[in-house]
Amino acid sequence: MAGFLGGARMPQLELAVENAEGVRLAAAVGAARVELCAALAETDGITPSIGMVEQACRAGVPVHVLVRPRPGSFIYTDEELEVLERDVEAVVDAGAAGVVVGVLADDGGPDVPALRHLCGAARRRDPAVEVTFHRAFDAALAAGTGPAHALASLERAGVNRVLTSGGSPDCAAGLPMLARLVELGRSHAPSVQIMAGGGVRLELMAALVHSGVHAIHTSARGLDLSAGTRARAADPSLAAGMAAALLEAGPWARN
Repeated sequence: MAGFLGGARMPQLELAVENAEGVRLAAAVGAARVELCAALAETDGITPSIGMVEQACRAGVPVHVLVRPRPGSFIYTDEELEVLERDVEAVVDAGAAGVVVGVLADDGGPDVPALRHLCGAARRRDPAVEVTFHRAFDAALAAGTGPAHALASLERAGVNRVLTSGGSPDCAAGLPMLARLVELGRSHAPSVQIMAGGGVRLELMAALVHSGVHAIHTSARGLDLSAGTRARAADPSLAAGMAAALLEAGPWARN
């Protein structure tokens, strides 16, 4: 679900999932890929097991694996960076089409040497592997890193795309910055895609498309009314509705 139709680019849809069932749902709604993670509801995602990675990679949609050894800060010790490197190598060996990482330096900005090292570790296993920098980017913006500088740092490190809510708690509040990041990226990091993610709702899809982002990331989890929290698994109807809303939102829908 991507490309240029009638001169306009349709953003890709990425689903955040935890298992092969989620990958099959992504395939059913036409998502371009999945981000595979573990403990999404409890921790906002950590590295899944190799067994889960192998199983998900057999389910028919490109799998990009979150490599995050623990919740919390994105500043890692040397030992933790060694774990990140080994996990990156392992998930690519298991069949992942991409890895999702986020490492910040002591000043709060992207850690370019560490990221370059992780990108190299992934691409030594498979030169075609894509690297996404996750919402550690929003933490970098919150720490005072300039958005143009942050994007340029990711391009220097070899990152393909960045997942961001525009430095806000969710994409609704971050819409103006998301549009600005798209513009800044054209001159400061033309090879880095901007992927909107964080609090994506069905009614927000059209606005996200019009912001110019290259991709939209969602877990498509509705509310668990009994608990008053997000449901643990994706809602197939919501995922399909988001995919349909994406298709309907842009000028390609009229061609």
